[in-house]
Amino acid sequence: MIKSFSLRLPVIAAAVTASLVAAGCGSSTSSPSGSGAAASAPGITSTQILVGSHQPLTGPAAPGYSEIAPAANAYFQYVNAHGGVNGRKIKYTYLDDGYDPAKTTSVVHQLVLQDNVFAIFNGLGTPTHLAVVKYLNSSKVPDLFIASGCDCWNNPTAFPYSFGWQLDYIREGKILGAYIKQHFPGKKIGYFYQNDEFGQDGVKGLDMEIPHSQVVSRQTYVPTNVNIGPAVAALKTAGAQVVVNFAIPAFNALFKLASLKLSYNPTLVASNVGTDPATLGTLLETYAKAGGATVNGNQLTQGIITDSYLPSLGSTGNSWIALFKKVHDSYDAKAPFDGNVLYGMAVAYAFVQAMLKAGKNPTRASVVKTIEGGLPQGASVAPYNYSMTDHGGTSGAYIGVIMNGVLVQQGPVWTTDTTPTGPVTAFSGSQPAAPASGMP
Repeated sequence: MIKSFSLRLPVIAAAVTASLVAAGCGSSTSSPSGSGAAASAPGITSTQILVGSHQPLTGPAAPGYSEIAPAANAYFQYVNAHGGVNGRKIKYTYLDDGYDPAKTTSVVHQLVLQDNVFAIFNGLGTPTHLAVVKYLNSSKVPDLFIASGCDCWNNPTAFPYSFGWQLDYIREGKILGAYIKQHFPGKKIGYFYQNDEFGQDGVKGLDMEIPHSQVVSRQTYVPTNVNIGPAVAALKTAGAQVVVNFAIPAFNALFKLASLKLSYNPTLVASNVGTDPATLGTLLETYAKAGGATVNGNQLTQGIITDSYLPSLGSTGNSWIALFKKVHDSYDAKAPFDGNVLYGMAVAYAFVQAMLKAGKNPTRASVVKTIEGGLPQGASVAPYNYSMTDHGGTSGAYIGVIMNGVLVQQGPVWTTDTTPTGPVTAFSGSQPAAPASGMP
């Protein structure tokens, strides 16, 4: 229940800044010392596989996202306890870049040149990873399963060592856009999106499906400026009845609270990137409290339309949810079991799949060839696209609606491509069950 809503937005802005710093107070695993065994590649010895990452442990993307690397590390610990990868244990070193591209460059150079990692795994963020993708490829360092849906990673000619993993934002925009076109014909549509390749790719996909005549306002934000009140006011003035957000969790929360302050309640459709129900609900309560209001986070997230390429946490009978809950309880129990934790474990599973398939003596080049040869579907609800000509990642997602703090699937899994004419079609296959051992 909303007990009060006399929000003081300047106070909220200050509180947001403080919470963004505090959200990532966890630390990375320590940098490894040298290992004496002969290596088949940098970062690999007879007993260890060393991988590194840049992660937003602090800064505007920290809420929720700071949980991802520890969750991935939890699955790696599970694998290590079950024999490792061809007898080698995975050591994962992730360093804080604060969602700041300048810091990303610094920490990635440290990981490659000083720590001598085998690969960069799941580096998070579109603007941040763009700062290092050319360096990693020129250095021939595997750049695996980037934590960003930018279609820019899918460029084997320019970036032969880089691979996406999650559903790219163009496909996601098309899937959300097709749903909007079907369910909200004739409605006035507004866009609110991060003004970089993340938001721009999402809008590109939306525009492939939603008639341009329906889009009455396009508003952007940058992660360094929490004053989004004017953008929300512009959407209200334009009469947008449905607003589509391609935003990180903190800015979805700010959008919702700014809308309430203006007595503006459009139907909200939002990218998977920013709609983990637990993360968003907590942020709404935290930011509202800072502004002098008391709200129920679950109530404010109720009815948000989004999508997902992983099974819902509410699907307790799903074997992947059961597996990752078991891993969470043993190796990451202090974290909430939410969508960020699920993501971290699912992408870690894909990394183990690739390393196992690469064989007993993997090299940097052989891992790239292995992934180009295709990977089993794993925890994703749709197959991967990997081939010599496609480094994109997951091919589809389902539409979900947040109900009582849980994402509820609506209809089938949808697949599409990144072209304007490619259809959005129902996936006829099914998700494979998780292996009983929890090992790929």
